[in-house]
Amino acid sequence: MILRVNPNRMELLRLRRRLQLARRGHKLLKDKQEELMRQFMALVVEAKRTREDVDRELEIAMHSFFSARLDSFQPEMEEALAFTNKKIDLKSRIEPIMNLRVPYFDCAVTGEFAYGFLDTDGDLDRALSMLSDLLPRMVRMAQLEKHVSMLAAELERTRRRVNALEHILIPSLQETIKYISTKLSELERGNLTRLMKVKEIVRKH
Repeated sequence: MILRVNPNRMELLRLRRRLQLARRGHKLLKDKQEELMRQFMALVVEAKRTREDVDRELEIAMHSFFSARLDSFQPEMEEALAFTNKKIDLKSRIEPIMNLRVPYFDCAVTGEFAYGFLDTDGDLDRALSMLSDLLPRMVRMAQLEKHVSMLAAELERTRRRVNALEHILIPSLQETIKYISTKLSELERGNLTRLMKVKEIVRKH
């Protein structure tokens, strides 16, 4: 598509500079797209592996919990779960990845269980211990999946920009430059023809 411009030399120089800038921007965005894709694929693999591990261990922990619930009296279970000395220390920070500000979390669980082990089933101890150990990994899983989501959105934005430059702006600039160059060549030929006619008329007189 030819841009609506005046076919003159100033416009031709301006469009050539713009084309050069568009090509440079296209190369930078293409490089960014490739790096985003590399990081995205690595994160997808890590996030998938982390989720599978967490899901598997969470299933085991919940199985132990339901087993303890079946083998224990309801009041004893409620009393054991009513209080806890466990503390969760969650720290967050923001770090840049490819012009994105992505969140990072550090999670640590400290403290002991607040109930007596004599009054509860061993399955409950095992379930709560596994869930306590799983919490930092669940936070890590959520962090990875958030990173994947943010990188996917940025990758899509970058892909649209690359396509817009590659298939719309750069071809339009090239066509317009060619159009102006042709127009200027026609004007030069026309001026040269008129000049030769003037010389011929002067020579006859």
